[in-house]
Formats: sequence, structure tokens, C-alpha cells
Amino acid sequence: MNTTHLISVLSVDDHPIVREGIAGAVDGEPDMHLIGEATNGLEAVALHRLHRPDITLMDLQMPEMSGLEALETIRSEAPSARIIILTTYDGDVQAVRALRAGAQGYLLKSMLRKDLLATIRAVHNGERCIPAEIAKLIAEHVGDTVLTTREIQVLRLVAGGHSNKLTAARLSVSEDTVKNHMSSILTKLSANDRTHAVTIAMRRGFLDG
Repeated sequence: MNTTHLISVLSVDDHPIVREGIAGAVDGEPDMHLIGEATNGLEAVALHRLHRPDITLMDLQMPEMSGLEALETIRSEAPSARIIILTTYDGDVQAVRALRAGAQGYLLKSMLRKDLLATIRAVHNGERCIPAEIAKLIAEHVGDTVLTTREIQVLRLVAGGHSNKLTAARLSVSEDTVKNHMSSILTKLSANDRTHAVTIAMRRGFLDG
């Protein structure tokens, strides 16, 4: 088959069913072909080096190396690489991280059947594609103060049912320090209490990855 004019696509996802669906969709199009498949971030980086695909479809949550880490590595080696994030997470935090790292597209897996092929073509043409609901979330929180790495660590432990005392012990800090972090978290997330803060953080994607 002459593939010189086709959009070459690398599929990266640790779920075989997702990869099969992508393969069936891409190879069924006259202007595309699937050039390879990877099951984690490390494989994605290696295959990208080998094939230099026009488009890489990248899952976020994977073993060995996350999609975000793979995205950052690929873009550092190939600044012109065009990468579309595929994810089940619809929070604004993960989307902002991916877009800042150089992703040109962000697609929810629930939208694959409807929007995958159009998104591939658009990104290949140099456009940036972000679902309207994700763009709306990003706009809503664009002026928010982000949680620090330590605050996210505290919130993860709180989400896991840890008390302030246990959280302090796990992080080797004082209980007062944890209380101060929680106070800052509540303010930044406009949360009423610890449970509300965890709910907000999970919905927005602070605790993903």
C-alpha cells in the first residue's frame, strides 16, 4: 500500500479494547494509517523515535511512564510532534497540564466514536482541538491559584481517610503544618470542609496521576 500521502498515527493506550477501536477507525479511513501501537509511555517514546508519526494518540494513565511524562519527553526530542491526549478524565487540571506540555488536542474517550477522526485531521492541519466542556472548565478556573505539590500530597492522604495526625506522620511534618495546608486548600478550592475539598479536587483532576 502506498502510504506516502497518508496521515501516520501512533496509538498509545494500555487497554487492548481501546487500541482495537482506534485501529479499526484509523485503518478504515482512506487518508490515514496506523503506524504502531504502544501500551505505556516508555513504549510510546521508543516508537515515536522509530516512526516519527504525524499524529500520536496518547492515553494519560498508563504503567511504566504516564502519558504526560511521555508527552513531555517526546516534545523535548521532537518539538513539532503533534499529540492528542485521550482520557476518561474531564477535569480542567489534567487538561491544562497536557496543553502546557505541548498537546495539540484533548479528547475524552467517551467522544472517540464521534470526534476521533475529525480531531486527527484538524490537529494534522495545525489546529488545536479542545472539547467545549473542557475549554469551559479551563476558562472558569483560569485565574485560580493552583495547589502546591505538598498540598496535593496532603489532600491525597486526606482522601484516603487519613486524619491530620496520620497525615503529618506520613509526611514527616507537624500536625499544625498539615492544618495550615488544609486551610490553604480550602481557600484555594472554595471548599466548605475537608470532604468538600476532596470532592472538588477529584472532579477537577488534582488527584489524578
